Amino acid sequence: MESIDQFFPFLNTPANIVITCHQKPDGDAMGSSLGMYHFLIQLGHRVTVISPTNWAEFLNWMPGVGKVINYEYNKIRAQEIIDKADIIFCLDFNILHRTKHLEMPLLKAKCIKVLIDHHEQPQEEAFDYGISKTSKCSTCEMVYDFIVDSGHADKINIDIARSLYTGVMTDTGSFRFPATSPSVHLMVAHLKKLGLEHTEIHSNIFDSALENKLRFTGFALLNRMEVLYEYNTAIMHIYSQDLKRFDIKTGDTEGLVNYLLTMQGIRFGAIVIDRDEERKWSFRSKGDFDVNTFARLHFEGGGHFNAAGGRSDDSVDETVRKFKLVLSDYRQDLNSK
Repeated sequence: MESIDQFFPFLNTPANIVITCHQKPDGDAMGSSLGMYHFLIQLGHRVTVISPTNWAEFLNWMPGVGKVINYEYNKIRAQEIIDKADIIFCLDFNILHRTKHLEMPLLKAKCIKVLIDHHEQPQEEAFDYGISKTSKCSTCEMVYDFIVDSGHADKINIDIARSLYTGVMTDTGSFRFPATSPSVHLMVAHLKKLGLEHTEIHSNIFDSALENKLRFTGFALLNRMEVLYEYNTAIMHIYSQDLKRFDIKTGDTEGLVNYLLTMQGIRFGAIVIDRDEERKWSFRSKGDFDVNTFARLHFEGGGHFNAAGGRSDDSVDETVRKFKLVLSDYRQDLNSK
């Protein structure tokens, strides 16, 4: 994988460009994709954003989201666009299988592939150009850097600003996580000078829940949470019938795992959710407990040092039993100061 600056000359020649991200895109994935979209069309490129799957309804306000193609629902059209692509931007994922059913089309595509991502251990051989920088708070911050470093800071308009701010805000936990560096605040200051209204975006993301989501959250905290004080760990397990009972949609469980870390003394929070085809894990930690390594070793996952995900083909009860079994190997790490 060549460095990202080696790709900059390609920006000067109009091309057919596809932008994609990981399945079930969150604020950072959708924000970076749409931010890049609004940038590239100003340079005369023909650009299409293809999401591997659907996304949360609370992202539907974002500028340009109506033009995003859902690969699962529009495979034929999406494949035709991929076949004609000269360049594919791969944003906010480090390995192709995180795009679910889009993995094979990306592998087979003969065009230039560009990676911009902040997760650990990228699949570098799958990309021609790129940058992987785990110190960055979000892929949206990296897209901002990409635009500025390529000499096009003047192209950052309000649509780009709103898109990129969304990912920075959500991936930093509203600017409270350790990765919120001085450069993040400088970026936001620039976006604010352009006319960004940050309060509206926060409201669109965090103040748009339906009653059923709040009742589900209460149910999960009361009935599906277990605190393992001997490991300074809290775990939550959600069954498929729970999701059906409260009519839970894509994105409604996002952030639920963070509640576990609000308890005094808890350093490791984990939630497993029963999806039809697999069980999906989310891991969060405080301090120096590495959930990225934990996820990679035990649950076919990965991510960041303090935030990662994983999966299992086992039932909810069985994968929870496995979690508790391997957790015993980390007693000393989780009880150290």
